[in-house]
Amino acid sequence: MKITCQRDTLANAFALAASIAPTRSPKEILQNVKITAAGSKLTLSATDQEVGIRLDVTEGVEIDTEGTALLPVQRTGAIFRESSDEKITIETDESGIRISGSRSKFRLPGSNPDEFPTVREFDQEKYHQLSTRQFREMLRRTAFATDSESSRYALGGVLLEMEENSVIAVGTDGRRLARMEGTGEPVGGHQTNGMTTIVPTRAIALIEKALSEKDDSVEVSSQGNDLLIRTPRAVISSRLVEGRYPNWRQVLPQRENAVQIDVTVGPLFAALRQAAIVTDIDSRGVDFTFADGTLKLEASTADLGESQIELPIAYDGESITLTMDHRYLADFCKVMDGESTFVMEIESSKSPALLSTDDGYAYVIMPMARDR
Repeated sequence: MKITCQRDTLANAFALAASIAPTRSPKEILQNVKITAAGSKLTLSATDQEVGIRLDVTEGVEIDTEGTALLPVQRTGAIFRESSDEKITIETDESGIRISGSRSKFRLPGSNPDEFPTVREFDQEKYHQLSTRQFREMLRRTAFATDSESSRYALGGVLLEMEENSVIAVGTDGRRLARMEGTGEPVGGHQTNGMTTIVPTRAIALIEKALSEKDDSVEVSSQGNDLLIRTPRAVISSRLVEGRYPNWRQVLPQRENAVQIDVTVGPLFAALRQAAIVTDIDSRGVDFTFADGTLKLEASTADLGESQIELPIAYDGESITLTMDHRYLADFCKVMDGESTFVMEIESSKSPALLSTDDGYAYVIMPMARDR
């Protein structure tokens, strides 16, 4: 094999593929990225045998000799990052791999590419086609609420429900829950199987990186124990998390007497950061008091002091105080635009807060008990 490619293009693609290669594994061959040169494109493949990616590179590629090679992740990545050459040439022979530029030359040992595990291609006839922008936003607004360290393994991923034109993503760690609804076009009658299509957060992170703003749509297919994603340049495969997801619909409050308050994200986030200055890991609760056209945020920690921040709001009803973990509200603010608005629905100090937007996003925060 002999290829020449623009260094920046190849380095970016290699970094994405290499991000899922395990740093430590009893199977050392997995610590490589497989590169295949055929026709007019390069295909980079990587897997940890749970998540896999096939990434096509066509821009700035010159293929002199077709072939396949395994590039060791750590040293090849370092070469691409540190090199200042505009173009990189990769050539293989019986002695190994040669990587060279106009001012640099490296030789690395080579492994047998035939021993590398097969990374799945997207050959599904049933799938949902979604807007790339919408799908990325759905993942971004739900993945942060999952709990990868929970003993309840099903909470370590995002639930995807796809049926007819409806697509729903849900993430929860048992103390807060994020849900976003969207739309998609089913192909071949594709639909998911109830509460079992749980995509691990590690795969979600890779999918988010692989989704390009240049792509109009993405195809998503759930088949058996696997999820497959296809974009114009990449195919991502992932084993689904074993287990059954909790009934998230029971968590979303359905209340008739709750108070609904319009809030702008930016000012709330600024007030929250100020109030949280005197909190620590053992004292994370912030009191939110709604009364007399003002939202008062108060925090107190014995060793750190007290804070009291006021924010004007459109509410003149009876006083309601709700204690919440400031981190959970901050996470919500981080995935929202600062100028956007949402509705905060509250009922009492013992009831969860429901934050919702007009684009199908809902976020539930369970209240904290706090002794004064």
